[in-house]
Amino acid sequence: ENAWVEMGRLPQVIDNLIAAGKAEPMIVVMPNGVIDAESAPGYGSDGLRQPRANYPRLFTGEFDLAFPEIVSFVDSAFRTIPAKSHRAIAGLSMGGYNSANISRQYPDMFDFIGLFSAATIESISSNPDLNKGLGEAMATNPVFADITPKMKALKEASPRLYWIAIGKDDFLYDAMADYRRSLDTIGMPYTYVETPGGHTWVNWRDYIIEFAPLLFR
Repeated sequence: ENAWVEMGRLPQVIDNLIAAGKAEPMIVVMPNGVIDAESAPGYGSDGLRQPRANYPRLFTGEFDLAFPEIVSFVDSAFRTIPAKSHRAIAGLSMGGYNSANISRQYPDMFDFIGLFSAATIESISSNPDLNKGLGEAMATNPVFADITPKMKALKEASPRLYWIAIGKDDFLYDAMADYRRSLDTIGMPYTYVETPGGHTWVNWRDYIIEFAPLLFR
């Protein structure tokens, strides 16, 4: 939950965009999507810890399925407008994977969806270093059931923005091309941005600068 603050410079980016009149004022929520870790990598209630590159439930959809709990908490604790037209979800890499899953599972929850260098179910399931626990989850977790019908339901829900961005040198480039073809197959409208570079914060900072002004207009 600290990556966008420390490496993405998100508070400075959003504050500057709002101050310049380029973005609407907004509440930005950055939850910890790693359900096996109680806090950001390298930290814990007992102090500093050795960071890990992988966790057994990182991609199993449990975080995605439970996401409405986060929305309900935010709506109860902050001065939100609790409506689809006033909600956006976005993420990079694993966060993009989560954002795609969550928006597909709950098509009436978000009107603005952003996938930055996003992992896909196919790119995770084909990677033996990342797919631990995914096989069982795909057979039991409803997040992974009826994916195409759910995408069609999301299309019918008509989100105002489905925004995809990736670098030409990103190791997930081919997987995202496959994902876009699946969207094309069902006629799902989306905005696609392709940039130089790879899977880096240089790109992700640029993406949020371009994405945020499109929200809530």
